[in-house]
Amino acid sequence: MSGVPPGPQTTDDQRSVGELVIDISEKTSYLIREEIELAKAEVTEKVTKLVRGSVVGIAAGVFLLMALAMLMHGIAWLLNDLFFSDDVWIGFMVEALFWLLVAAGAGLFAYRSVKAGAPPTPELAIEEAKRVKQTFEAEPEGTLGGPQAPVEPGQT
Repeated sequence: MSGVPPGPQTTDDQRSVGELVIDISEKTSYLIREEIELAKAEVTEKVTKLVRGSVVGIAAGVFLLMALAMLMHGIAWLLNDLFFSDDVWIGFMVEALFWLLVAAGAGLFAYRSVKAGAPPTPELAIEEAKRVKQTFEAEPEGTLGGPQAPVEPGQT
């Protein structure tokens, strides 16, 4: 038995082409799985932002509806005050102004959340895939992992 036994005892220089292909295949599969996980995480994050923005936008709509109700009451009391001597309408107007400010703040938050999350594309995963592709394309043909010349004993 003069051959080198296969398995973990072999060095990179002694591995066969088949072993190298299997190793590259396994590492490529791992890299692809990691890229898919990154894409899932990015899309989940952006969808969460979209949902949060949508919920706050709905709340802003409710506040706007409440402000409209107060405004309509204020106008009704104003008309009543123009013809009668009551001053009740000022309270309704102040309350309507308060709800309009709340709706404006919630609407601004909703706008920013939706803008930050749309469209839900995995940008980091796409950039990483482009870098991996450029790395593979930059390698000279026939080499695995770049130029590696065997080092003779005594050379540095």
